[in-house]
Amino acid sequence: MSESEQLAREPEQVSPEDEARALQSGPPLPAPGTPIIEVNDIGKSYGSVIALRDVTSTVNAGEVTCVLGDNGAGKSTFIKILAGAHAHTDGEFMVDGEKRRFSSPREALALGIATVYQDLAVVPLMPVWRNFFLGSEITRGKGPIRRLDHQRMKQITKSELAAMGIDLRDVEQPIGTLSGGERQCVAIARAVYFGARVLILDEPTAALGVRQSGVVLQYVAKARDRGLGVVFISHNPHHAYPVGDRFMLLRRGRSMGNFPKAEMTLEELVRMMAGGVELEQLSHELARQLPDSKVARELESDVAETLGSVGDVDDVDDVDEVSEGSRP
Repeated sequence: MSESEQLAREPEQVSPEDEARALQSGPPLPAPGTPIIEVNDIGKSYGSVIALRDVTSTVNAGEVTCVLGDNGAGKSTFIKILAGAHAHTDGEFMVDGEKRRFSSPREALALGIATVYQDLAVVPLMPVWRNFFLGSEITRGKGPIRRLDHQRMKQITKSELAAMGIDLRDVEQPIGTLSGGERQCVAIARAVYFGARVLILDEPTAALGVRQSGVVLQYVAKARDRGLGVVFISHNPHHAYPVGDRFMLLRRGRSMGNFPKAEMTLEELVRMMAGGVELEQLSHELARQLPDSKVARELESDVAETLGSVGDVDDVDDVDEVSEGSRP
């Protein structure tokens, strides 16, 4: 298989049945603040192509770790390693203090690491409660008279969604009729109910509007409050900052650092993600080429506001020079 084929290959996704079965038999949730996942100088190479290098981070129980970066920064590669879809080629990956090297997502699920991808793996025409218990249905009776316990599954679905703050009118409605944000929240509630200890959310707000994004962020916070370790993948710092407890920034496959929320403001997060010097150069270039452009004037104003709120341009130059020098 060529390098391009390997890079384009989609991660293996476990069926809802296997996911629920693995999570039910996983280890218990540790006390808040306890490290569940630790990665030290982890990396991933596809032949001569280096997708990730020297990334260090920790996922603690009861905390939200936000992984931020633009397209191509290495976010997808990082979560594929955590989810067991790809094995790391460098560094150390530990779960509960023990070194691990996953060969499939089933191994990650067995340790309580669940991933909610953007496509969610739901059946749109099935009711909400059927999707909630898909593959792990509750039954009653024995032998030839064994049948699904519809009433109990509906009650559990409604109560579990209510515990996460999701108030649906009717769990009988097809899940395809819910908004994107509501479907995300059902997937999160399902993983919590079946015993996930670490919840990896792959760009959960990327395709959502402002209001729906806010709803999803509320449920991310509720999952954290229930003691789960949450890995929140995003390219939008304005979505990550309100719920994040620590932030790891990726750029071109390298980590720009790990920062507790107490040590970083939203403005600093935006500046580091966007690259202050690059933004300023772009605004000046547009102003020269399109002197009467409204877009150029708006960009220049936004850049000045962002940089001015965190310090002068010289400080931004210093930050960017350090990050540029650390690239492979």
